[in-house]
Amino acid sequence: MTAGVVGLGIIGGSFARSIKARTEHRVLVRNRTASVIEEAIAAGAADGCLTDEALGECDVLIIALPPGAAVAWAEEKGRFIKKGAAVTDVCGVKRAVVPQLEKIARDSGFFYIGGHPMAGKETAGFKSSSEVLFNGASMILTPTESSDPGALETLREFCLSIGFGRVTVTTPEHHDRVIAYTSQLCHVASSAFIKSPVAQNHLGFSAGSFRDLTRVAKLDEKLWTELFFHNSDMLAGELRLYIENLQKYLAALEGGDRESMESLLREGRLLKEASKRNVNS
Repeated sequence: MTAGVVGLGIIGGSFARSIKARTEHRVLVRNRTASVIEEAIAAGAADGCLTDEALGECDVLIIALPPGAAVAWAEEKGRFIKKGAAVTDVCGVKRAVVPQLEKIARDSGFFYIGGHPMAGKETAGFKSSSEVLFNGASMILTPTESSDPGALETLREFCLSIGFGRVTVTTPEHHDRVIAYTSQLCHVASSAFIKSPVAQNHLGFSAGSFRDLTRVAKLDEKLWTELFFHNSDMLAGELRLYIENLQKYLAALEGGDRESMESLLREGRLLKEASKRNVNS
């Protein structure tokens, strides 16, 4: 089988590396910077360049670009994609891209199903990519009523074959609702948390909790602004609830209400324990 990867950032690069490391598939890659393609080939992550002509050879295609760029690329190149190919993307929002990419797929004759790998780092670029980035991670696929069942199964099996631990199938709407909480709100909270002036003078006073809370403040602000605004309704709802909850802690602290503070902390602990049980069940 021939697999194509469009975009060689950390996610696209990790797809290319994982495919080469775990399968016998031929991997063709495309990137706006030619030197990165050469780097990927030299690293053994790719077999060649994904030209317009070679798009007609790819049985599976991963569009590893930001939402707007993914749609624009598909609009321009859709006619070159192999008829019947299984195509997915890696965008962190789905309602903003799935309807557009589905239409392009119908018009061009390939099968598209939205995708989102639940893996990443706070660093970017091909140099940060890894063949183990997806090990044990969840790959989310978001088919709709018009999606081809065969393409869904092809992508499911493909993702499991390159290291993903599970494939989660859901709707674009449910994806965006949950991701607003599990990913986007975390990035907002981390960005806000690091803005205390104390953060610049923490040496010798910080450990794991500080590292965990601040890790994703190191982000690509252009990409995350795009993701936030494509999902603004869902994210605003989660952010509003988060602020309301924080205000309860502030009220207890300023009011000297130890009983309320202990209750709030207990509630948080119990909810964390419950969420862990649900994940492991």
